[in-house]
Amino acid sequence: MLQPFLIQIKMKKNKFILLFLFSLALVISGCSKDNDEVVDNTDDVIGGGDDEEETPEQPQLLDLSQYSSGQKVMMQTFYWDVEPRFEWWNTLADKVEGWADAGIDRIWLPVATKGQSGPYSMGYDPSDYFDFGEYEQHGTVPTRFGTREELESLISKSHDLGLEVIADIVLNHNSGGGLEYNPFREGEAYTLFDETHGNASGMFNRTYEDFYPNSVNNYYDNSLFYPETNLDHHRERVQNWLWKKENSVAKYYKNEMGFDGWRFDYVKGFEPWVIQEWMDEVGGFAVGENYDGNADVLEQWVEEAGISAFDFAAFYKMEEAFDRFDDLNYLDGKMLRKIYPEKAVTFVANHDTEKDENEDNRIARKHKMKAYAYILTHDGYPTIFYSDYENEAFQGELKQLIEIHNSLAIGEVEILHVDNDEYVMKRKGNAENPGLILYISTGGTTKRRKVQTIWNNVTLHDYSGNSTYTPTSDENGMVTIEAPVNGFSIWSITK
Repeated sequence: MLQPFLIQIKMKKNKFILLFLFSLALVISGCSKDNDEVVDNTDDVIGGGDDEEETPEQPQLLDLSQYSSGQKVMMQTFYWDVEPRFEWWNTLADKVEGWADAGIDRIWLPVATKGQSGPYSMGYDPSDYFDFGEYEQHGTVPTRFGTREELESLISKSHDLGLEVIADIVLNHNSGGGLEYNPFREGEAYTLFDETHGNASGMFNRTYEDFYPNSVNNYYDNSLFYPETNLDHHRERVQNWLWKKENSVAKYYKNEMGFDGWRFDYVKGFEPWVIQEWMDEVGGFAVGENYDGNADVLEQWVEEAGISAFDFAAFYKMEEAFDRFDDLNYLDGKMLRKIYPEKAVTFVANHDTEKDENEDNRIARKHKMKAYAYILTHDGYPTIFYSDYENEAFQGELKQLIEIHNSLAIGEVEILHVDNDEYVMKRKGNAENPGLILYISTGGTTKRRKVQTIWNNVTLHDYSGNSTYTPTSDENGMVTIEAPVNGFSIWSITK
């Protein structure tokens, strides 16, 4: 009788143990719904021991502040008909610190002196080269942008932040003078500039003798502005006042106002030797506006003038690739930056393109970030347009692109792949800098493409932040990278 009793006790004990274990499982299950951390801790205990499989560490991103491409970015600080009038220098003064922090090293100001349109002038109708907003003429004392004192304060603050200040110089034409008889034209012309006729400063007074009487060569046949008041740069007096004298425009702007460089307006209107002589006198950074999409024309001009030019060839290839023809093969076309990368100033928009009603002369808003990704990863010196940077929808992405440009955009440019809706480019970097890979897609789906890199057995990261994909290269440097729908990614290594 004892053995059956023991068996019965054992069965009850086993049943009790089973019930206890079942109840314990319910408690643990209830806890997992309320507190995931408990589950994680429990799993750690259950999974402990020598056979535990380690969780791979997340790749550590590069600290981009520790890398330098050796180049920063210029900011164009205006658009057509900026508002509020008379407050623009103060408006810019409030922004330059943020621009400097973002990686800007030069600011290009609008034409800073009095124009014929007075309080409404954007400066491209120059009247008095020495009135920075201190003389009463053309209906105002300040220029559209403010007073001389405010301009000087802006320049001083910019210098304190390490920013160079670029003056916009109009040497082709004048406007706003008084009528006088011009014997070369056998009639009256607005060629009298003195203290009472559009030149209140009294410096560089002009008469009909200082302007071309007619078109003397092909350069002046191209002139679009005020043919009767195109300055005669062959005249010694004009040369003296523009760049040779100690109080010439060039030297006054540099030595008295503190400008560090020059943006020359409409250089099709005068010969390149004018710029060469100007630069021999005052030096500094300089770029010319040769509004021409033909890379050969730009190439010849930079060789003759000896300074940089805005790369209109690159601008129009981007417009064709992203807008007009929707074909990225156009990005493989001829551009100034491919011929003279050190003399190509690239851009996506400026004051002229943004107001142009011809859609083929501007890059559509929806494509601008792809275009900025292009210029901020390729060679050439990129320029950011004020209205784009100050657009809240663009600013964060532009800041990231500027940081990538200033850190990783270095080394030889190599196109790895291009077709109608994909473009892949590599900057090869150097011994201290890994470089980058840009992947642009205009397709309607996420794209992936295998490419050859010099990065062996390393995990990559999209530093633009547009992709969360984390590929790893093989022992030969082959890796598959990704581009988002109708967007771009910018890849480099992790630590």
